[in-house]
Amino acid sequence: MSIHPTLPGLFEPIQTALPLDAEPATEKQIAYARSLAARTGRAVPTALFADKAGLSAWIDQAKPKAPEGRFAAYPSAKQVQFAERIARLKRRQIPAECFKDKVMMSRWIDGNKPR
Repeated sequence: MSIHPTLPGLFEPIQTALPLDAEPATEKQIAYARSLAARTGRAVPTALFADKAGLSAWIDQAKPKAPEGRFAAYPSAKQVQFAERIARLKRRQIPAECFKDKVMMSRWIDGNKPR
């Protein structure tokens, strides 16, 4: 008969706040999170700077939502300006339906960009 001492928790994994395989956040992520925090008045938990996925989730919650409503599908002013500049350079017309759908405008720009 042998007595084996039991040590509870000896072989259990150590619980940490961050996963062991967590990648640190990039400088661009940290800069964007700080700018969002300044604009929205929310504080960024500094522990998230060591976790790329965690900081990404915080950014997704903090960033402003895409506009909804009647004009949400229309292209932005910058998108229209860029398309008009391409049209002048290539001496082409932009189809009228592109001015009512940002996806169509994006496809027209991609297909007509100067290479």
